[in-house]
Amino acid sequence: PRVLEPGEYRAWLAPAARADLVGMLNWGGFSASALRSGHSPLARLAAGQAGLNPAVTLTDDIAAAGLPGFQSDGFLRPGRLALIEAGRHAGSLVSPRTGREIGLPDTGADASETAQALAMAPGALPEDQALARLHTGVAVSDLWYLNWSDRSAARLTGRTRFATMWVEDGEPVAPLAVMRFDDSLFRLLGPGLLALSRETHRLPATQPYDARAFGQITVPGALVDGLRFTL
Repeated sequence: PRVLEPGEYRAWLAPAARADLVGMLNWGGFSASALRSGHSPLARLAAGQAGLNPAVTLTDDIAAAGLPGFQSDGFLRPGRLALIEAGRHAGSLVSPRTGREIGLPDTGADASETAQALAMAPGALPEDQALARLHTGVAVSDLWYLNWSDRSAARLTGRTRFATMWVEDGEPVAPLAVMRFDDSLFRLLGPGLLALSRETHRLPATQPYDARAFGQITVPGALVDGLRFTL
C-alpha cells in the first residue's frame, strides 16, 4: 500500500463513492423545513448566492424507481420532482405539515423531507475511459463515516474505504492506505467537476435502522480536478 501526503489530488469517484457524497444532500439539503430554518447545506444555492456545474441535475424520481406514489401517511407524491436543474436550485421536498406551517404546496414528502429515489443525470465520459482521463491521481471506489464539517458551506468529511488506488498514466499501480478527506460539495459539484460518466448505476438503500430501508440512489461516476485529503 502507498501512503499519500495530505493535499489535493485529481480523483475519479466511482458511482458508489459518488452516491455517498450526493446522498449527504439528503441530510437537509432538499428539505423545505431545513431551508426555512437555515439548517440546509444548500441554503446558498437556493438563495442564488452559489451555483453548481451546469451538468448537475438531480431529481427525486420515484416513478423510474418503481416506488409507490404515496408516503406512509397516504399523501400523494409526484412521480418525478426536480430538485437541482442545470446547477441551479429547482425545488424542495415539502411535507404536508411543513406546507401548512409555512404556506407552501406540499409535495407529499415524508416527515424527514428526504428524497427516496435521488437520481443524477449522466454525462458524456465513457466509464471504461475514466482512468485514462484521470491519468494520474486517486481512484476512489467507496467512502464511509461521512458527516458535515461545515454545514452552511456544504463541506463534509469522510474516509476512503475498500479498494482506493493510486493511478499513473491511466493504470492502477498501488492500493492506498485509508485517508480522510474534507471538501465542499459546492466545489466538487461546481468548478471542481470535470466530467460525469455516461453510465449511471442504481444503488439500493441498505440501511437497517429500525426497519429495512426503502429506496435507492442513481448516479454516474465523476472526475474531479482535486479531492482534498487532510490525513
